[in-house]
Amino acid sequence: MTSTADEHEPLTGVLLYDGDCPFCSAASTAMRQLESVGVVSWDDPTAQAFLEAQFDEAPFALFFVDREAERIWAGRSAASELCHRAGMPVLIQDIVDESYERMADAIRFVSGVDREIDPYHDDYPLSDEAAALFDDLVANAERTHVRTGTGSGSGSHSGR
Repeated sequence: MTSTADEHEPLTGVLLYDGDCPFCSAASTAMRQLESVGVVSWDDPTAQAFLEAQFDEAPFALFFVDREAERIWAGRSAASELCHRAGMPVLIQDIVDESYERMADAIRFVSGVDREIDPYHDDYPLSDEAAALFDDLVANAERTHVRTGTGSGSGSHSGR
């Protein structure tokens, strides 16, 4: 049996996030449960081109794109969708949805980010132009999925 370099299932979702934002980084960490979702930094050129194709500009916000659903969720909607997909309790999903802007403002203040978050908070149909660039996003996406083994899983870190 031949082993391939990439034995993962194909990415069908990509999170576009600000790598300097603690909340966004936490959202990308939550995606570790989802093998088919990758992450791309908002300022990556492929992310910028994708957003331009979708919105005719590159709004500064959290985005989640799903090729199979042919949707892109933005801001509050993206955070809520990520909570749902990560299997978080409905209460947490509701808190994130209702408090997204306050949390984002507080995190911007604490982390010293001086850029305003653009007011994109809905889910949108994926445009044909953006869909055509999805494979470019996938090619630049980092996988965050952490495989959980069924065995002992601890292994040895002897470095030999």
